[in-house]
Amino acid sequence: MNPTLSIGPLALPWSVLVVFAAVALGWWLGERLGRRRGLAMEAALYTMLAGGLLGARALFVLVNQAAYLEAPWSILDVRDGGFSPVGALLGLVTATAVLVARQRVLAAPALAAAGGGAGLWLAGTLALSALAPPPAALPDLTLTSLDGQPVRLAALAGKPVVLNLWATWCPPCRREMPVLQQAQQRRTDVQFVFANQGEGPAQVSRFLAASRLDLRNVLLDARGEAGARLGLHALPATLLFDARGRLVASHVGALSPATLEELLARLGPAHPS
Repeated sequence: MNPTLSIGPLALPWSVLVVFAAVALGWWLGERLGRRRGLAMEAALYTMLAGGLLGARALFVLVNQAAYLEAPWSILDVRDGGFSPVGALLGLVTATAVLVARQRVLAAPALAAAGGGAGLWLAGTLALSALAPPPAALPDLTLTSLDGQPVRLAALAGKPVVLNLWATWCPPCRREMPVLQQAQQRRTDVQFVFANQGEGPAQVSRFLAASRLDLRNVLLDARGEAGARLGLHALPATLLFDARGRLVASHVGALSPATLEELLARLGPAHPS
């Protein structure tokens, strides 16, 4: 099963679509039961939604606080997708409990909204896990270095690999490059590979020089084969493989220092290369 739903240039992870569906169901249940009791539920439902969102972000930031110390303002930049499911549930439960404690009459519709939404999210998450294919392997592709030398991706197995699919025309790709460069310099026990999709060596080299990026393992994937093999059609996409070449995590969209650190943690603790 493809991890994302692609509609033209738009790609949404199925996990995000499950969240949207859960919110829609919870909202519908709360409104319907509220109307039966003559209650206006809109304000209460917005409060519950805000509680879930704030809880999700707050717990993610708390767990990854070290990554936000250098740029605290980035806590507000939610484009990185840094949200904790556990934090969302805690925030939802807290907001619902406060609402019910203040207005007992809201108990039935509020609990139905919270329970229905959380239940659908849990069921959808379990279904996605059950339908997930076996872990993909690092593609056995031969790409080209900037100086024209062939590089076989599968030959990089032996240490963990972070494979980043990107292009110079992609704004989120450009935004995350400094984050990946810092990680490459810090995590020498991990192979970082930057597979440019569909562009030539001159264009890529000009971009790297103009952006003052000093990246190792910049490769050219002229036909976009890596993304096709892995079922990813949106950029940027970052895939993490363990030392045996098995996929352990992936992320579609720009990475922040915090989201990248969370992904790298799935490869195990840093150790000398």
